[in-house]
Amino acid sequence: MYLMVLKRTIESEYGPILDSNNPPCLNNDNIDQVDASCGETLGERFESSLRSLFARWGSFCVQQPLVVILGSLAVVAACSGGLVYMKITTDPVELWSSPSSQARQEKDYFDSHFGPFFRAEQLIITTTLQSESVYSPNPAGADVPFGAPLDKDVLHQVLDLQTDIENIVASYGDQKVTLKDICLAPLAPFNNNCTILSVLNYFQNSHEQLDRSVGDEFYVYADYHTHFLYCVSAPASLNDTNKLHDPCLGTYGGPVFPWLVLGGYDATNYNNATALVITFPVNNYHNDSINLGKALAWEKEFIVFLKNYSNPNLTISFNSERSIEDEINRESESDLSTVVVSYVIMFVYISLALGHIHSFRRLLVDSKISLGIAGIVIVLSSVACSLGIFSYAGIPLTLIVIEVIPFLVLAVGVDNIFIVVQTYQRDERMPQEELHHQIGRILGDVAPSMLLSSFSETVAFFLGALSTMPAVRTFSLFAGLAVFIDFLLQISCFISLLGLDAKRQEGNRLDIVCCVKLPVGQEERTDGFLFHFFKKVYAPFILKEWVRPIVVAVFVGMLSFSIAVTNKVEIGLDQKLSMPDDSYVLDYFKNLSEYLHTGPPVYFVVEDGHDYLSLEGQNSVCGGVGCSNNSLVQQVYAASLISNYTTIGFNPSSWLDDYFDWVKPQSSCCRYYNSSGAFCNASVVDTSCLRCHPMTPSGKLRPIEQDFMKFLPMFLSDNPNVKCGKGGHAAYSSAVVLKGNDTSVGATYFMTYHTILKDSPDFIDAMKMARVLADNITSAMGHKVFPYSVFYVFYEQYLTIVYDTVFQLGVSLAAIFAVTAVLLGFELWSGVLVSITIAMILVNMFGVMWLWDISLNAVSLVNLVMSCGISVEFCSHIVRAFSISVKSTRVERAEEALAHMGSSVFSGITLTKFGGILILALSKSQIFQIFYFRMYLAMVLLGATHGLIFLPVLLSYAGPSVNKAKVFAANKRYAGTEREHRLNF
Repeated sequence: MYLMVLKRTIESEYGPILDSNNPPCLNNDNIDQVDASCGETLGERFESSLRSLFARWGSFCVQQPLVVILGSLAVVAACSGGLVYMKITTDPVELWSSPSSQARQEKDYFDSHFGPFFRAEQLIITTTLQSESVYSPNPAGADVPFGAPLDKDVLHQVLDLQTDIENIVASYGDQKVTLKDICLAPLAPFNNNCTILSVLNYFQNSHEQLDRSVGDEFYVYADYHTHFLYCVSAPASLNDTNKLHDPCLGTYGGPVFPWLVLGGYDATNYNNATALVITFPVNNYHNDSINLGKALAWEKEFIVFLKNYSNPNLTISFNSERSIEDEINRESESDLSTVVVSYVIMFVYISLALGHIHSFRRLLVDSKISLGIAGIVIVLSSVACSLGIFSYAGIPLTLIVIEVIPFLVLAVGVDNIFIVVQTYQRDERMPQEELHHQIGRILGDVAPSMLLSSFSETVAFFLGALSTMPAVRTFSLFAGLAVFIDFLLQISCFISLLGLDAKRQEGNRLDIVCCVKLPVGQEERTDGFLFHFFKKVYAPFILKEWVRPIVVAVFVGMLSFSIAVTNKVEIGLDQKLSMPDDSYVLDYFKNLSEYLHTGPPVYFVVEDGHDYLSLEGQNSVCGGVGCSNNSLVQQVYAASLISNYTTIGFNPSSWLDDYFDWVKPQSSCCRYYNSSGAFCNASVVDTSCLRCHPMTPSGKLRPIEQDFMKFLPMFLSDNPNVKCGKGGHAAYSSAVVLKGNDTSVGATYFMTYHTILKDSPDFIDAMKMARVLADNITSAMGHKVFPYSVFYVFYEQYLTIVYDTVFQLGVSLAAIFAVTAVLLGFELWSGVLVSITIAMILVNMFGVMWLWDISLNAVSLVNLVMSCGISVEFCSHIVRAFSISVKSTRVERAEEALAHMGSSVFSGITLTKFGGILILALSKSQIFQIFYFRMYLAMVLLGATHGLIFLPVLLSYAGPSVNKAKVFAANKRYAGTEREHRLNF
């Protein structure tokens, strides 16, 4: 029958051949009569070379198992030795921001010139009391409503809590750490009070000040109500103009802006606040491990204290700088058991499913538990080798690498293991053929397919390392090397182990307990259930004439839907998803969105080199009288007027304008000692102190040239006091860099705040609008200005995430096409069909992401790159089996390919992964449930349906024509042997 099939194939595609009673395919002299093209001949020779090479190598591995296994162990041990140098990166900046990115470079510029952004410990406090009140000013005035948190009794309780936090003592080594040791104190050493952004700072953080009032037996004329109302309108005042005459300036020497310490109010009616916000800024120490350790120790005690704090009248949500990282680590530890159970299920399935049991009597003989375990160890060894090699090179790992790569390599590796073992189980040894020749021949048949899938994935992953995203680049490097090492170990070490296991099985020795031997009995070899099902039921059904159009219609419909919704997939990562379900930080995120009116601070940085000494240079920056309408301050102010569009919430603080106010002769701020020229503070009473500028028309002009630099250092060192509240030490000492022994101005910044930002689109939009504004300022000034906020380095990736995704997946598909076309014997059309199918899988992944609320970010991009690799496993083996088939029609070739490879692909990837993936649904982590359970399930189901349903149908319609040279080569190999009859269905 096989000869007749060959004859029909040749006659249908190449024209009539010689007499049917003397088939020319059996006559080697007639091979040249078939018109095989140069490309077909080249492809067949390449295929034959691979087959021969792998056959000889497989035979060697079976003949010399000890050499191969010990050599493999030595290589694995050497590579894995690098794990002692392993470093894990947990710094979010290093994970998500490229060192060459704009945001990263701007962050480094800001940190190097002004110091790193402070650490923030923040509380959002509401009250359970219904203590809203109405204040009636005396002797006259309109009633003013006050929100419940602004009740005096509530404020006293909040002040007690604030004081308790200030008194927290932590241990670091043998040292005691308090808030004063680590807090931001801008006036130190003259004033060591910590910066505490709290409404209680309007009352100098004092119970006595809070209780102060002025009145008589009839009326109370001034109390905390009047002081509060005055301070929210003049937070930098040193003298309440009401009868109390108390300062509003905080004890640390700076203003307390009401939008930073109050929440839940409407418009600017701060008295209606429904929440209080307390922030403790703590110094950040990027390059000082000791002081950073102290800060972390204090923050840990801060978290413990608030977790245990109880007050029935107060509801507190809180966050520390270390909270998110702590909760992510806790989440990873809690999910460890889920991940372990997932892998155990996959391991058990692999160990049991590899065996092909012929009868109950031979259960422990035909099982392959030990071989399955060995295969799993090989997979894990390849991961260890990849981690070790890159650890030698000093490349740090990430949590994504540790969590994702074992899953990926297990999918790839197990599929290859099933193909090798099941092909051996179905094969019958030919007469006079020894075991090592048989396994070598089998490896020659299947190793090119394994090479095709593994090398395609390796090249695709390595090209993925071109990504600018550190997390994606690191994953691609580690994954590419792990997949290739896994392939090398499988065609060497695993083949040797397969040979040993085959000898055990032929010797009727039990699996695992190989010293026990069963009596020899005659057993009939049968096909496995899954193989029989695919061969006799599934493949014929899928390729029926009426089924194929339905399959095409369904998959085209799925593709069309996915294309329609692809642009609707949300971009970003909701930080709430990274928290465990029971995290205290979730309450903080909720209240942050509900109550706060102010977002993160944003700094407009003027890079070094701007001329502040000339009127023209000053006018391009300042915002007062005589300044340019397009100046920096004016443009930021104008942007704040349309904050709903620009996300700029407030007028910027301008050191330049405050300096002009401080130095003008009408104020008493700028003075110097006549004798020495040293600065004389406004609070000093000394007749030898002279005003910097005389009260003359020329003296009232702005300082320029040397005059500007003469008094600027004095302004930046002046502490605010009752007689001069404009001193710049507290507010601007870090905002201006003085160079050349205080002879010129370097980099400076002008700070404002974003509006409240609630989700990823808000953060992304805020960064985009700030950059647009900075570009406009740069154009107007003719000097580089850029915006900086602490979150920019994390959200910049989303500005280019669509381009990065298209680039990464496009490069991967191009690599898969090139490798597939070459390794299939230069069959370009086969490469096209594989690439089309994988592209469909990827597009459908976007459809699933939209349906299942999975956003596009670095985590999901890594999963998409991985799904591209896993999809190769579902497609490449089927296509290669189709390519080498010599059946007469495309439908028959597709049926043969699906029958022989379908069961291995189904049992090797789909069933292996399915059980493990379902366990991930039990994870407590939202990020695991969304980005791992949902995406992994989608990629396995989509890969299986496309590879085992759509692709065979596609091949039956549009598969490449049979290679003439391969037909005659196959006939030449098998003619006149029992192998010829076994090739028949």
